[in-house]
Amino acid sequence: MNREINSTIKDWKSYSEQLFILEQRGLVVTDQDKALKYLERLGYYRLSGYWFPFRLNAHNSYTKIDQFAPNTTFENIVQLYIFDKKLRLLVLDAIERIEMALRVDIAYCLGQKGALAYLQPQNFHGKFSKQKIKTGKYAGSTQQDVWIDKFNASVKRNSKTDFVKHHQQKYGGQLPVWAAIELWDFGMMSTLYVGMKEVDQNLIARKYQVENGLMFAQWLRSLNHIRNIAAHHSRLWNVNIVDRSDVSSEFMGLNNAKPFLYLCIMKKLLNVICPNSLWGSRLIQLFLDFPIQESMLVNVQQTGCYIEWDKEKLWQ
Repeated sequence: MNREINSTIKDWKSYSEQLFILEQRGLVVTDQDKALKYLERLGYYRLSGYWFPFRLNAHNSYTKIDQFAPNTTFENIVQLYIFDKKLRLLVLDAIERIEMALRVDIAYCLGQKGALAYLQPQNFHGKFSKQKIKTGKYAGSTQQDVWIDKFNASVKRNSKTDFVKHHQQKYGGQLPVWAAIELWDFGMMSTLYVGMKEVDQNLIARKYQVENGLMFAQWLRSLNHIRNIAAHHSRLWNVNIVDRSDVSSEFMGLNNAKPFLYLCIMKKLLNVICPNSLWGSRLIQLFLDFPIQESMLVNVQQTGCYIEWDKEKLWQ
């Protein structure tokens, strides 16, 4: 079937033409060769997310125009990109630690009910294990059915892994929960936690000094969303978080649409998991070194943080 080409799609531009367009819009480029190399390595579209806040607004409007604020440099754009890259790496470091610890917590809790408790409906609440999905590709299945399908797909993908082969040969392919956790990603882990019975959710939540399992489940969903942003190298520092958690009393006043709230949540969990970690100090230093100073359009508070947040007890 032939389809007409959309004539409104922009034409291809060489790297030199891309750079020329940016200069025409007022971006200061002091090193042409270096700027071209960044365009070649990172791409115009990816970098556009970092120069977007440096663009001027239309008169009496929040709409951006194709004109940069005076004295905006290509180096500013790169500095902001590097700041964001360092932030993403710190986030992935924290979430990896959180994921490893919570996998063990869930395995320990469910394992007491049986080696295969994670596959048995009676160990989960009814909305997860009994209630059928009404619409969409999973209609007629329970949320647990969908989760088990994803788990089985993970087993299949990892069928040549030593510990999976061992259990297939010796136990007919059944993995006890303490082995199965090695095949869960953060999304699978957080979904299973959401399905656990309230008493079990609360038991794990209390370990991390969280109000209740419902709140903790929200946190895990949000952290999974942020993990996906970071793992796919997307812009994080000022992004609007889609999968948001309610703001608990200890974080009252923070914006749940911005990353800083979730950095605080990570720090709270890490204080339990690895209290001697220097992760918090590294994050504080990164924010103190925010590369854009004295700008009317770009500042570190766009992460959702506030003045002297690093003096709070959480970060000491």
